[in-house]
Amino acid sequence: MILGVIGILVPGLPTTPFLLLTAALFLRSSDWLYNWLIDNKHLGKYVLNYQRRNGMTRQQKVYSISLMWIMIVISAGLLIKSTPIRLIIVAAGVVGTVVMGFVVPNASDND
Repeated sequence: MILGVIGILVPGLPTTPFLLLTAALFLRSSDWLYNWLIDNKHLGKYVLNYQRRNGMTRQQKVYSISLMWIMIVISAGLLIKSTPIRLIIVAAGVVGTVVMGFVVPNASDND
């Protein structure tokens, strides 16, 4: 959950996947913790939006992938000088793009 909260503040770090994982673990372990997360006015919206729409809209995916690649270009292209680290960052970005594009289900754009 902490990584999800940090992801709200740090561009490029995903928020929703960490909060979905937290919700799934809370659901299995404690109804009180799960309900606390869902009812939280700042964190609950990420989980509820995903659950209600059963995925992400095309617009949300494009926005997320674009923001991710902007951060990858800034960090790998401008801030990091080590070629192996740059390659790792770009590879992680490719994996993230494939997951967002093909694994995360598409929700209706009309909701």
